[in-house]
Amino acid sequence: MRTGVANLPLHGGKCPAWLFGRMTRMTRALIEAMVADTGPAGVLRRLSDPFWFQALGCALGFDWHSSGLTTTVCGALKEALKDCAGQLGLFVAGGKGRTSRRTPDEILAYAERFPISCSAEELVYASRMSAKVDNSAVQDGYQLYHHTFIFTATGQWAVIQQGMNENNRQARRYHWLGESVKDFVCEPHQAVCCDRRGETLNLVARESDPARRVISELAREKPERLLRDLTLLQEKDMLRLPARHRVELADIHPQNLHRVLLKSYERQPENFAALLATPGVGPKALRALSLLSELAYGTPPSYRDPARYSFAHGGKDGHPYPVDRATYDLTIAFLQKALAESRLGRGEKLDAFKRLGQWAAALGKRVNDQ
Repeated sequence: MRTGVANLPLHGGKCPAWLFGRMTRMTRALIEAMVADTGPAGVLRRLSDPFWFQALGCALGFDWHSSGLTTTVCGALKEALKDCAGQLGLFVAGGKGRTSRRTPDEILAYAERFPISCSAEELVYASRMSAKVDNSAVQDGYQLYHHTFIFTATGQWAVIQQGMNENNRQARRYHWLGESVKDFVCEPHQAVCCDRRGETLNLVARESDPARRVISELAREKPERLLRDLTLLQEKDMLRLPARHRVELADIHPQNLHRVLLKSYERQPENFAALLATPGVGPKALRALSLLSELAYGTPPSYRDPARYSFAHGGKDGHPYPVDRATYDLTIAFLQKALAESRLGRGEKLDAFKRLGQWAAALGKRVNDQ
């Protein structure tokens, strides 16, 4: 299982209505077949794999390497499950831009409408913390603008979210799988995929554990003491950093941090996760506390970038080849018929479909071995 992050070039244009309608119908048929085979949890495991998710976009006829694949496939997934979420036990909340900020409300609305055997507040917490980590605790230059939260009736969840870097004109997609998250602030991404890495303030790296402890202690100190230390460092010019994507002393403005530090002091967060969950504690406050942790206590955070880095029906812009609408419609019809027959107790088509996948995997293994 590889879950984590993928880097994608920005790609303009919109998904045409004739393609999105087909993507929605195909997605519903595929997800229904997967739920029948592996259950809702199996669907989450696949969605949390950036390689599988990318292949899903290819199968649905979207561009294979662009940022638009993320938002469009997630949109098709949400639309596809809108009317059958309760039946399949699989729910999708959130989306792009302002829709992403409605994720907590959508989670709570699902919990009121359907019998969900878990705490809706815990799901909301998972949604908020995953976004806070990738936007504040991992400062890689990508500003989040998309957040999709998928969960089951039994409380399992996955997150697909995306950020944009305006300087290199790329987007970065983050994948989370709830069952694999042991600690929200220590290596929550199991693996990461991309073709570009850089210096990153990575406060959720395992090697940042000493820094997380010191930062939590600093957040419980009186703001006046911290601001005095920062001001003295700047006045005495005690640090000169090379050009890099690390915390720079000149970027820290003590006078602007007082309000945020006062909040953390009043709340006395017991650990780094509690600090990160504090409203108002964002990238700037964490950069300041990280710098103090490194300079005053000799506990530097990690600057390791967490990122590592099949066509079925074509692509919306004709690459690698135009979408063949007739073939696409036949594929949807086949899956819908197979699902309808399986509900009547005749699962031959779905079994044949599964054997086809096993045959393709075996063939691929033989080719690789040769």
